[in-house]
Amino acid sequence: MNTVSEQSKLRRLSLEIEGAVARVVVRNPPLNVIDVPMMEELARTLAELESNASVTVIAFKGEGREFSAGVDIAAHAPDKVEEMLAKFHALIRSLVVSRKVTIAAVHGLVLGGAAELAMVCDLVYSSEDAEWGFPEIKLGCFPPVACTGLAALVGQKRAAEMILTGRSITGREASEIGLATRSVPDHHLDSTVQASVGQLLRLSPAALAVTKKACYAWDSMHFDKGLARAEKVYFDDLMKTADAQEGIRAFIEKRSPKWTGR
Repeated sequence: MNTVSEQSKLRRLSLEIEGAVARVVVRNPPLNVIDVPMMEELARTLAELESNASVTVIAFKGEGREFSAGVDIAAHAPDKVEEMLAKFHALIRSLVVSRKVTIAAVHGLVLGGAAELAMVCDLVYSSEDAEWGFPEIKLGCFPPVACTGLAALVGQKRAAEMILTGRSITGREASEIGLATRSVPDHHLDSTVQASVGQLLRLSPAALAVTKKACYAWDSMHFDKGLARAEKVYFDDLMKTADAQEGIRAFIEKRSPKWTGR
């Protein structure tokens, strides 16, 4: 086993490479919030793994009780949001085009940007009682990646309900609607992922990479253009509203937002 988790290199992640499997664990207790430093570490780690010919599978999980509560709310402030979205969406795009088979094993909270990161992985295994959701609308914002790609997974009406209401669902429901590949009891999550990894490792790495490219050829074209459009709407329209700024301030100040409709 090759462990690359020296604190001097990785502070928000741990990385273990064992044979053809790379296991990435997000670590930012207590909620594993995805802040800009974590985005940067994830981007560097994925770039290194992408160039590692011996790695076939990349598996993600969260340390502790949660997968992740999502992207750092403070990074949505007007003076920080453009940098944050650029880094986060670069990370999402690198996952979408990766030649490796990506697996997300999720439990606990799987919210916002964390749910977006999981949904663009090839295979997603969820604990039955995990809490999935896109709560950005409650802050006067919207999730660009989910707005772009969620309907392709769960259908337009289900996607609209989740995004427009911010309603959370369980891991069991996530698997029933196609957001997750499968849901299992929490104590079976690791063994389920390991069984899936075992199946993948019996197959040709070259064939898997090329097959991924073929499977996503159509969706990836639409996703890239759609995400660029969603980003433009986010910056040109959403961030100019008073309500978006009020929603972020209210969350940080731990109070209810006062919407003005402007």
